[in-house]
Amino acid sequence: MIRLRVLVVEDSVTVRRRLCEVLAADAEIEIVGEAEDGKQAIERCLALRPDVVTMDMMLPLMTGLAATEYIMAHCPTPILVVSSSINRGELFKTYDALAAGAVDVLEKPTGDEPEGDWERRFLSTLKLVARIRVITHLRARQGALAQPRVTRAAAFAEPATLRHRCRLIAIGASTGGPSAIVEVLRALPPQIPSPVLLVLHINEPFGSAFADWLDAQTPRRVRYARDGEPVAAAAGCVVMAPPDRHLVLRESRLLLTQEPERHYCRPSVDMLFESVAHDCGANAAGCLLTGMGRDGAAGLLALRRAGGLTIAQDEATSVVYGMPREAALLGAAAHILPLGDIGPALAAVANTQREVPS
Repeated sequence: MIRLRVLVVEDSVTVRRRLCEVLAADAEIEIVGEAEDGKQAIERCLALRPDVVTMDMMLPLMTGLAATEYIMAHCPTPILVVSSSINRGELFKTYDALAAGAVDVLEKPTGDEPEGDWERRFLSTLKLVARIRVITHLRARQGALAQPRVTRAAAFAEPATLRHRCRLIAIGASTGGPSAIVEVLRALPPQIPSPVLLVLHINEPFGSAFADWLDAQTPRRVRYARDGEPVAAAAGCVVMAPPDRHLVLRESRLLLTQEPERHYCRPSVDMLFESVAHDCGANAAGCLLTGMGRDGAAGLLALRRAGGLTIAQDEATSVVYGMPREAALLGAAAHILPLGDIGPALAAVANTQREVPS
């Protein structure tokens, strides 16, 4: 049996020992090395070539963020950030690491969960992260982007060009989403008044400050949605679903709900897209970015059938081609575009009337 080779990076002896105990108890995993600072993390990643790395953020000599940036630039390896979520500074470093190419984030064990729950989440998340082919996707993003294309799965016959008057933009993303969202939002001029509604899957303990972090990365104001506010109050802003709340649009108002999870997700991209399709129809654009699973695909199809403009990120530039792939298979995406083209395409139709290439 080929075992999963793991490098554990953690400066706390107690936490590192705990992580190693959990990993060693799994017959499918081999601990190939340990590191207690960022410099060691880089050296051992280069020397040992693990399948996956667990990375703390607050490390001596070199931070976990700096180590992540170096590893992703020189020996791209799937990285699971295992971090505390106790202060704003560490949260921001965690978001920076996700934007730099780390695949996912999990909180450190606290002892508050029932026995075995955290361990099971840690192992299942680590194994999922290890399956992500970061080398191909990250190099694709740094190099030449693939040409725009519409797959045969886009089953609706359409003219070569479409005209849309877009008064609202809805975006959904999951794994790999932070960096993709930043790139899309940076391409939207701040003077465009169309509100942007955003759902990102991120573990709840780490979601509390994400809107503040994103606000500092883009020219548009980013904040969490307020239950019951008119969508007009979000003009010119990016409004996010807060952790553990669905964001939906009903009768031109934003609502936050705790309805059951969809595809094991709350917030759910499907719920946002379906509500936008019902409330805005042809006056909206929906964009489904990189992510694991299928959340958002059915909602994007509903928006397309309602006459809205629908875009999915292409495989070459997706960290995980899961959610966009499901959208392509359903025929939900009128346009399948590389990441670098999505922001300009949305900017071209936001609250104006422009041709968008198919």
